[in-house]
Amino acid sequence: MRDHGVSKAAFYKWRERYGGMNSDELKKMKSLEEENRRLKHMYAELALDLKLAKEIIEKKL
Repeated sequence: MRDHGVSKAAFYKWRERYGGMNSDELKKMKSLEEENRRLKHMYAELALDLKLAKEIIEKKL
């Protein structure tokens, strides 16, 4: 494992996470992880927009 630059801990963690999956399942999981990342980013932007809008409304009142 060290020959490939991967520690034993990293290898076993990877094997625990992805061990029983085939390539189609891995692709699907990676796709879902990417979609989740994008949705979290969108949520963060919308939450910030909402916070700014509330601050602007409070200043106008």
